[in-house]
Amino acid sequence: MDQKDQNFRYIVRIVNTDLDGNKPIMQALRKIRGISHSIAGAICNNTSIIKTKKAGVLEDAEIKKLDGEIKAIFTRLPEWMLNRRSTVPGESSHLTGSDLDFSREEDIRLMKKIRCYKGIRHSLGLPVRGQHTRSNFRRNKGKGLGVHRKSVGQQAPPAESKSDKKGK
Repeated sequence: MDQKDQNFRYIVRIVNTDLDGNKPIMQALRKIRGISHSIAGAICNNTSIIKTKKAGVLEDAEIKKLDGEIKAIFTRLPEWMLNRRSTVPGESSHLTGSDLDFSREEDIRLMKKIRCYKGIRHSLGLPVRGQHTRSNFRRNKGKGLGVHRKSVGQQAPPAESKSDKKGK
């Protein structure tokens, strides 16, 4: 084995997410929740890492540089690219990974608590964004809808055939 094979990592850990080392860094970064194609490109440009470079050949310094850039990306991006714009008036941020999931759950919990329309729809398990419910979103406590056959014990007795009637 030469030196390149020894330094190759099949799994690279950035922002508490395991990334595939065989993929280009641009494509691997997109596996982190909250990072899209355009944000991955901006991160590569800001850290001056080649976008087509495999994630597995990154050095420790480059990985730390990427990690720090992702955590502070909202300071370097225009506001329209962020995923949490003006949640508190005047403050915008960009959340990634488990922070994004946690904030989404907190937002839904707050809507349920204040009993706004969307919160009520969430708590009832109905569509929130105005979809029609006549034909979709039909749930019957875990059972599918459609034609149901009666169970074997509840079926009507079989009708007598003509040969049975002749014998009587």
